[in-house]
Parts: sequence; structure tokens; C-alpha cells
Amino acid sequence: MFMKSMVIVVFTYAAFCTALFVFQDSLIYYPQPREINAPQSTMIFPVEGAELFVTVRRHAGPKAIIYFGGNAEDVSLNLPSFEKSFPDHALYLLHYRGYGGSSGRPSEAAIHQDALGLFDKVRAEHPEIAVIGRSLGTGVAVRLCSQRPASRLILITPYDSLQEIAAAQFPYVPVRWLLRDNYDSGKYASGITMPTLIVAAENDEVIPRASTEKLFARFSKSVATMKLIPATGHNTIADNRDYLALIQAAL
Repeated sequence: MFMKSMVIVVFTYAAFCTALFVFQDSLIYYPQPREINAPQSTMIFPVEGAELFVTVRRHAGPKAIIYFGGNAEDVSLNLPSFEKSFPDHALYLLHYRGYGGSSGRPSEAAIHQDALGLFDKVRAEHPEIAVIGRSLGTGVAVRLCSQRPASRLILITPYDSLQEIAAAQFPYVPVRWLLRDNYDSGKYASGITMPTLIVAAENDEVIPRASTEKLFARFSKSVATMKLIPATGHNTIADNRDYLALIQAAL
């Protein structure tokens, strides 16, 4: 009887781990449709294996912002507030593969290559690029800025490592062996040289404060600063009036 029970437990555990491995992408990525899709605010960006949509506000001049959103974010919804808050910047808001009409499937490797390609395309017209990442997009932004000469890096509700967060949520699962997309921002933070602003939500219910502070500690003290927006959560931080004000000041 004991052996039978043990077999059932082991089988159940193995089945659970297998399900996590097979369906992990659906736990990380929640593609959203694109609400703002007027032709004048849309750029089609072909990449290897996919065709991406980028929500844009074209603007002549040296300055541009590239924005990488969260895992369940329609980045086009930022366009009205960004247009008003950053009138001197061209805007490029990337819809990841599978998001906002972009073709393909999202993955860390694919999104990183897409981010590099978009940066290089934008820099051909705008030499001063501020990179903004929010939530999942902070991992994209940090890795990009460790390889490209952005003028500023702004991270909204960032994490040190997606693997660590997943391990905390599933403490009895060998996450290190199962997770394909780690988004290990802490690995790249020490290579960042441009001025960096980290913006944290006081009541972040998704990203543990310890993870954000761990990432902050990995930057050179002369490079990064951290600001806390009080009485806000992970998904409500952009509703606070200090949110855009902090980004404006950093730019």
C-alpha cells in the first residue's frame, strides 16, 4: 500500500513538472490585441521568421524612446500619454511576437534579437535613444542596453531574474532545469554604463521588492538610482501622477 501511494505521488509530481515545462510559455506570455492601429501610428518591422508591429509617433530630431511592455500589455495604449509627456521624442513601442498582430511566437531569444534589430533601425535616424522597459520588458531592456549604446535606461517594476521568481512560486519544482526563458537581468546589469532609473511600486504584488532591490544592487552605484512610488501596485503604477513625472525628469 505504501509503495502504491509513493508511485502515485511520484507520478503526479512528474506529471505536474511535465505540464509546467510544456505549458510554461502560457504562464509567461499573455499576448494582447492592439487597440491603437491607425496607419500613421503603425510601423511594420520585418524580422527573421516574423513580421512585427511597432506603435510609433514619428518625430524629427535626435531623440527617441523605445518601449518594451509587460507580459500582458497592449503597448499601444501608452501612445496618448507618451505623446503628451515626451513631445521632443520619436516613440517606438514594440509589440512582441504574437502580440498586437505581430506574427510568430514570443520567446526570450527571439524578443532579444528583435529588440537589437529595432534599436539599430531607430538609431539610424535618432542617435539619442532612451530605452524603457516595464515588468517583463525590463529584462528585454537590460539585456539590450548591455549590448547597445542607449542614452538612458528606465526600468519600471523590474526583477532580478525570472527564474528566481518562478522558483519562489514553485519551491518544490526544479525550475532551473525546466525554465527556458530566464530573463536574468542581474547577469547583465553590471555591464550597463548609461544612466539608469529604477521605478518600483510600493505595494507590488507581482514582483517582490527583494528582487527589485537585488537588481538595483548589481548596478554600479554611479549608474543607477531607484525611486519608489507610494500607494501603488504592479498594475496601477502608471496611474500615479508621479510615474510619468519621474520618467520626464530622467530624460
